[in-house]
Amino acid sequence: MNHTEWRTYLVTQASRSADRDTETVVEAALAGGVDAVQLREKDVPDAERYAVGRRVRELTADAGVPLIVNDRIDIAAAVDADGVHLGQSDLPVEVAREQLGDEAIVGRSASTVEQARAAEDAGADYLGVGAVYGTDSKDVSGDRNGIGTERIAAVADAVDVPVIGIGGIDASNAAAVVEAGATGVAALSAITAAADPEAATAALREAVRG
Repeated sequence: MNHTEWRTYLVTQASRSADRDTETVVEAALAGGVDAVQLREKDVPDAERYAVGRRVRELTADAGVPLIVNDRIDIAAAVDADGVHLGQSDLPVEVAREQLGDEAIVGRSASTVEQARAAEDAGADYLGVGAVYGTDSKDVSGDRNGIGTERIAAVADAVDVPVIGIGGIDASNAAAVVEAGATGVAALSAITAAADPEAATAALREAVRG
């Protein structure tokens, strides 16, 4: 599936997966119909992140679902991922493009219209915009935590690349994010920590399909 059509996007994190490994959660999310998977796995050694990435690459390839690696261009290349997602403090989009090639999908985090426009100008293929509803899954400063659907709408109006809303999103509030102009939504805990990640993914998918 082309990144312009992503509706549901899983961000992995074993430490928030209710004692399940990332591969188990990814398998369940794929069964639930997720459109893209981002390997996050913060706070683990590189060797472990690489090993998990290799196994997740097999799962996503079999399902025909893109695999994106958070932050790390080198690990994205090493596991033959489809692309990389870069935060504001990570390497420039242009560097990722040089390292991974023209076909790679390069995403960029943004929380303001200015950041979004700069990322688009730099060649980002899509934007992860948030934290929409506030999150404790990552360190987000107060002015970027809980930016709301109004900011999603402003960013979506300002750029032509797809906008993926992220931060505190689950099946109960995902529809509002898409209605505001986002192409789709990303979820971490709403899927990884769910009692049934497959059902949680399917519910999220249903919510954004309206």
